[in-house]
Amino acid sequence: MNNSVTNGINVGVVGATGVVGETFLELLEERNFPLGDLRLFASENSLGKTLTCQGREFPVHQLGADCFTGLDLVFFSSGDEISQEWAPQAVASGAIAVDNSAAFRMNNAYPLVVPEVNGDLLPKRGQPTIVANPNCSTIQLVVALAPLAKKYGLNSVRVASYQSVSGAGRNGIEELFSTTRQALEGEEITSSATFPQPIAFNCVPQIGRFGDDGFCTEEIKIMNETRKILRLPQLPVSAFTVRVPTLNAHAEAVWVTLNQPANQPALSLSEITATLTDGKGLEVVNPAKGPVYPTQKTASGQNPVFVGRIHRDLYDDRTWLMWVVADNLRKGAALNGIQIAEHIFDLK
Repeated sequence: MNNSVTNGINVGVVGATGVVGETFLELLEERNFPLGDLRLFASENSLGKTLTCQGREFPVHQLGADCFTGLDLVFFSSGDEISQEWAPQAVASGAIAVDNSAAFRMNNAYPLVVPEVNGDLLPKRGQPTIVANPNCSTIQLVVALAPLAKKYGLNSVRVASYQSVSGAGRNGIEELFSTTRQALEGEEITSSATFPQPIAFNCVPQIGRFGDDGFCTEEIKIMNETRKILRLPQLPVSAFTVRVPTLNAHAEAVWVTLNQPANQPALSLSEITATLTDGKGLEVVNPAKGPVYPTQKTASGQNPVFVGRIHRDLYDDRTWLMWVVADNLRKGAALNGIQIAEHIFDLK
């Protein structure tokens, strides 16, 4: 059956049955994206399945020769190896590939884009290339840093992230549920199939592999990608990442030191808050309204990046602390990818 719509944008989604792929489909519907053909790809295990988007049903295919022919845009959310092999093939078929893996992020041949921050780097429609979608924690961080960088300049950034299990995909979500039930029933949990340590009632200070320098790969991603997106290659960025037993949305405690000359009066809380309030994609939880702040539970399912608990460091007038929270499946992955497409196809 031909489900295409004349004059729509022909879209492919690689990894369509994963949690990020499913979020892509939800957002294509929510945002009334002008779909023409929609071609869904997943592993052999998903063959025979159909998924619904915008009131139409679409079968799930496997990747294969000429599978991208006729597509204008392909979203990838299936890991580095698949992206490395298939994203160039999508481009060769005439499509723009928006890749959610780490395969091309630090490759200077391709833009690494958060539209609110550096959307000017995006290609025009009809210019097939790969556009890298940043790491989930990097995206929310740079959305919060961008207005401060633009107005005041940045001297240094330190960030500690508290990342939900949905960042590890469906296996992470299922393991949190299953091990929590086991723990509540009194069973001792000594190992994890998904995380370095059991996640039920636990925080694990490791996401990815450790390097010889003591940093894990998730921390290196945040540090390198932040500099590239902000176009500040010399900016000192230090990150510490923790997996926490929350279901969805990532939180970050951020220390940002501004480029403020010592002979200038210290900036006020109202000035910093006003600058952040004017930032694109940000929703500031105003401290003047009382002891309220965003949490992972309240940010889950929402599109903005939330900022709260904005306050000055006690020992350095140039340093400000803030709490940054966002849905890692939405703004941290699928939504950012769709916003990239909306800019390229002039839908914003």
